[in-house]
Amino acid sequence: MKTKVKNWMKAAGIRAVKTVAQTAVATIGTAAVLGDVNWVMVASAAALSGVLSLLTSIAGLPELSTVEKGE
Repeated sequence: MKTKVKNWMKAAGIRAVKTVAQTAVATIGTAAVLGDVNWVMVASAAALSGVLSLLTSIAGLPELSTVEKGE
């Protein structure tokens, strides 16, 4: 059971970090086109996307089902 939790935490963390990075890049890019990057907005949008990613991961991670079937 501990292995399942560890695998879930690793997969969910990787997914959340990728989501945070994608959101930050998109927000910075959009703000740069408008001429002013609001760093507080970038940080809050990126943090919120990370939280939402983790909450979405609770429903299941497709990458884990392939790992568990191989074990």
